[in-house]
Amino acid sequence: MEHHVHYYRPLPPRGHFFRRMGRSAVIAMGVIVAALGIGLAGYRGLEGLSWVDSFLNAAMILSGMGPATELHTVAGKLFAGCYAIFSGVIFITLAAVLFAPALHRFLHRFHLELEPKDKP
Repeated sequence: MEHHVHYYRPLPPRGHFFRRMGRSAVIAMGVIVAALGIGLAGYRGLEGLSWVDSFLNAAMILSGMGPATELHTVAGKLFAGCYAIFSGVIFITLAAVLFAPALHRFLHRFHLELEPKDKP
């Protein structure tokens, strides 16, 4: 029984590819908003920063730039360290989510070019 018959199907239309890219972008934006919310809550609750300063710190950490405000509490410093590690994992994960449709299309096209034309 052949399990990989779908490898021989023609490449899906570009519209299908763009829908997959759009879906990945929406997922990525949702994860970014959720991660930013976690940062806002942590800085606001543990460090007592204003909403604007909490947003700034969360956005800076999430983007890989580092904290913008000096932290004063042990809880705030521990949160910032954990949030930085979390943000690094989120960055790698979102890169994979965003590039997966393009890589999948590339590999599918590459596979089609390598296969003999007489396959089903």
